[in-house]
Amino acid sequence: MSAQKPLAGVRVVELGNYIAAPTAGRLLADFGAEVVKVERPGRGDELRRWRLTEGDTSMLYRTINRGKRSIVLDLRSDEGRAAVLALAAEADVVLENFRPGTLEKWGIGPAELEAANPELVLVRISAFGQSGPMSARPGFAAVAEAYGGFREMVGEPGRPPSRTGFSIGDSIAGLYAAFGAVMRLFERERARVAGGGEARIPLDQRTIDVALNEAMLSVTESLVPEFSAYGRRRERTGGRMEGIAPSNAYLCGDGKSIVVAGNGDGIFRRYMEAIGRPDLGSDPALTSNELRWLRRDELDAAIGEWTSRRSSAEALEALDIAGVPAGPIYTAEDVIADEQYASRDMIQRFDIDDGAGVRRDVAMPGIVPVVGGRSLLIAHPGPDLGADTRDVLAGWLGWDAARIAALEGEGVVA
Repeated sequence: MSAQKPLAGVRVVELGNYIAAPTAGRLLADFGAEVVKVERPGRGDELRRWRLTEGDTSMLYRTINRGKRSIVLDLRSDEGRAAVLALAAEADVVLENFRPGTLEKWGIGPAELEAANPELVLVRISAFGQSGPMSARPGFAAVAEAYGGFREMVGEPGRPPSRTGFSIGDSIAGLYAAFGAVMRLFERERARVAGGGEARIPLDQRTIDVALNEAMLSVTESLVPEFSAYGRRRERTGGRMEGIAPSNAYLCGDGKSIVVAGNGDGIFRRYMEAIGRPDLGSDPALTSNELRWLRRDELDAAIGEWTSRRSSAEALEALDIAGVPAGPIYTAEDVIADEQYASRDMIQRFDIDDGAGVRRDVAMPGIVPVVGGRSLLIAHPGPDLGADTRDVLAGWLGWDAARIAALEGEGVVA
């Protein structure tokens, strides 16, 4: 495997807080981009204190911001804003997830960024996008999940919708943002080749506009087309997937649950043989998903009765022998101990200082997708606040030590 990561040489300025834009920055950093995260003086990104267990910097921050460099600039000051524009002039991508209009109000909006760097790719993440009647409204991922139709489908029927346990709206928006950035960089390089070295792509085409609610709408599969075509409204189904049976989680005799996806027509027959119910497997009224869905409660009861008399390991072994897709429901402890993840370097370990002390051998998820057979190596966990201010200002902008020290004295940088 080549030692050089595919995005080596790409420079990114991240003006992002929380999870969405920082997730996009993390993905770009994972694959070799030099990502400079601009944080405010004093507290930095608020994510540093989200789910904080001890010290002053959470493992959430260290994970989402791995591989990046941190600098501190006061964007309320003229000098801080000028520094952002100077960094943008040396960058390939600027990421931001402020409320629409914020950068413009600060004097570092698209027009100023375009003047600083006519080839810059600008990636903007917001609750509802940069245009439309709701564009000015703030909103976190939880709200966007609701607007996108996603939250309505999560949870048990007859109960209020629930959430997934993770900031999935932010993460999916971050994936789209990173994809959009790479897509535009690729287009820019093609334009350079076609134009003899000079890109000719207008600013609006170099601006990636990711709305959290639209990101969540995009993963709802055929939810909208089914309603539009048939007037049919899908309902929450808990561990099931509507119209697909049997596919659910089942409690085993040892108190652990497993997930079994035995909904393929051929798989279903093997599945029923494995649980000692060949009568169900050969029933002509259960030969398709549509028919099985009508008798989903009966099927789940039969499967649940079988799993209740076996440990999770025994049930999984029997299903594996029968060729039925099934698996355990992992905890974090299970993930860390898993041989499959280990074989692909999907668990990587670091000593991490949380501000209260060094936590030794902390496990961190690897880099997805795999390139060359194993996860690429994570450069480092998320940086300390302002750890790279001097190096970036000197290396990117050529500022001398005296100038940086003067701005530090004014509280503009740290």
